[in-house]
Amino acid sequence: MKLSSFIKFAAFGIRTILFRRQTPILGTVILTDKCNLKCKHCSVNNITAAIHPYKQIICEMQTLYSMGCRILFFCGGETFLWQDRGKTLRDLVIKAREMGFLIVNVVTNGTLTLNLPEADLILLSLDGDRETHDLIRGETYDTIIKNIRRASANNIVLYMAINKLNFSTVKDVIHTAENESNVRAVSFNFHTPYPDTEELKLSREEKARCAAVIKAAIEAGSPVFNLKSALPYLVDNNFPTPCHQCVVSENGKISICGRCIDIPGLCDQCGYFFVAEYTLLFKGNLRIILDMLKTYLRYI
Repeated sequence: MKLSSFIKFAAFGIRTILFRRQTPILGTVILTDKCNLKCKHCSVNNITAAIHPYKQIICEMQTLYSMGCRILFFCGGETFLWQDRGKTLRDLVIKAREMGFLIVNVVTNGTLTLNLPEADLILLSLDGDRETHDLIRGETYDTIIKNIRRASANNIVLYMAINKLNFSTVKDVIHTAENESNVRAVSFNFHTPYPDTEELKLSREEKARCAAVIKAAIEAGSPVFNLKSALPYLVDNNFPTPCHQCVVSENGKISICGRCIDIPGLCDQCGYFFVAEYTLLFKGNLRIILDMLKTYLRYI
C-alpha cells in the first residue's frame, strides 16, 4: 500500500471513530448477475443475467466516489463475463484508478483467464480440496488451479465461503494459499444463510472449530487475510451490523453493507468476516485496529 493511501485511510478511520461518522469508505459495484456456474451456496446468480452497460457502471462508480468511497470492489455474477461495446473488466479497473479510487479489487470464480495485473487484489473463490470444491461448484477445481498458475500477476487472494459441506477443508485451502506462487493470501467467510441456502449454515460449534483452525494458521505465520481478534465475534455473531462504512450498488440501487440488508433477520446471521472486522474497527476496538494495521500492510 502506498504511504499516501495509508495516511488517507488512517485519517478516515480516526475521524470515523472520534466523531462516530457513518460515511462509507468501501464500495462495491455489481457488474452483472450472469454467471457460468451455479454453486450450491449461491442464491444470486442468473436471476436476470443482465450485463449492466458501461455508462451505467461508470455512473455508479462516480456515485460511490462522491459518497466518499476510496476502496472499490467489482462483483458479480462472474465479473470476467462482463463486457459492453468493446469494454472489458480491465477497462473498468483502469477507469477506477483514473477516478481516484485508492484500492481496486475484483471478485471472481477463477474459471476464466486471470490477466488483470492492474487490480490490487483478485479475490478468487476456492471452496475446499478438489473433491469438496467440485461438489459445491461443479468440476472446476483443476481449471481454477491452472488459471492461478498462468495468471499474469501474484495479486490473487483465495476466497472461501465456509459452510456445512466444506468446513472440514479449511486447512486444505490454507495449504493451497501457502504453496501457489501467484496466491498472496486466503480470506474466509462463514456462510450467510440467504433464502434457499439455510441448510448450509454452520452451527456455533462448527464455526468455533473453523475459527480455531484459522487462528492457529495465523499464529503459525500462514498467509491469512483475516483478523485473529475478530474471530470470537464471528463465532458468536455478536458484532454490530450493518456496516455503514460499506455500500453496494446494483443496477443503480445503493444498499448499506450488502444486498442481505433487505432480507429480514439476515443481518443477525451475518457470516461476512469483513463486516465484523470493519464494524469493530470503526467502533474503536484497539485490538482490531492493531490487527488490521499489521494484516493490511502485509497483503495490500
